[in-house]
Amino acid sequence: MSAATSLPRVETPLQRFVAQFLESRVAVGALIVFVTIVLLAIFAPWIAPQNPYDLAQLDIMDGRMEPGTVGGDGFTFWLGTDDQGRDMLSGILYGLRISLVVGAGSAFLAGVIGASLGMLAAYVGGKTDTLIMRLVDLQLSFPAILAALMILAFLGKGITNVVIALVFVEWAYYARTVRGSALVERRREYIEAAQCLALPTRRIVFVHLLPNCLPPLIVIGTIQVARAIALEATLSFLGLGVPITEPSLGLLIANGYEYMLSGKYWISFYPGIALLVTIVSINLVGDHLRDVLNPRLQK
Repeated sequence: MSAATSLPRVETPLQRFVAQFLESRVAVGALIVFVTIVLLAIFAPWIAPQNPYDLAQLDIMDGRMEPGTVGGDGFTFWLGTDDQGRDMLSGILYGLRISLVVGAGSAFLAGVIGASLGMLAAYVGGKTDTLIMRLVDLQLSFPAILAALMILAFLGKGITNVVIALVFVEWAYYARTVRGSALVERRREYIEAAQCLALPTRRIVFVHLLPNCLPPLIVIGTIQVARAIALEATLSFLGLGVPITEPSLGLLIANGYEYMLSGKYWISFYPGIALLVTIVSINLVGDHLRDVLNPRLQK
């Protein structure tokens, strides 16, 4: 046997990460479910039987039809209709688009702001660190839903305003997590070497410090996406989130709430199931990412 063939195969970090992630069937299944949900949301205009917010495609006579009922034009409503005659399956597919956009967009913006402030607090220290951490403590002392309600009561309804409110209530989680990770990395030899070489602070923070803080940032970002989706649904259910002219899972649940006692369960039930499956799949993926990216939690 030659020396070349006797050498052990060296795995790259990416290969090792993929192998460890695939060890959990639950996480892989949750990832498949979430990717399917994302694809359904992206291709909703081509998959959905109708545009539930196009008045030309709606008929009030089809309102509150049971699942599987055939409408007056021969169209089968597999998940029933709401009080306005909108197909529930189409409403869910379109509602997923808004929920995912709001959740991912707010989590990304909050991550950028929170991570930047967290690294600034850890690297600079002193009064800057104290000020940022007191702001974080103040933010986390308020319930997230209460803070979001106060902001939307001032700004009004709208997707942009919902994203702003969610960013305001989420950034502190990123700042605290990144600061804790950055404090550990700041004492490493490579940071001290970069400082001795008189490298610019911007380069030290974003080129050397930030990449080593990405694992916890990815984990908390995944979990915050699910949290933002749940908060957006809650705000829309309460009437302060997405306007009624836009599809949203929270609005679909709210539309059927008053009909629950009359037996029209499907108007709220199926959007609630879609919301539950989306949030649970994201949380399962995030939990396993935490186990894979944190060596202390590995066996």
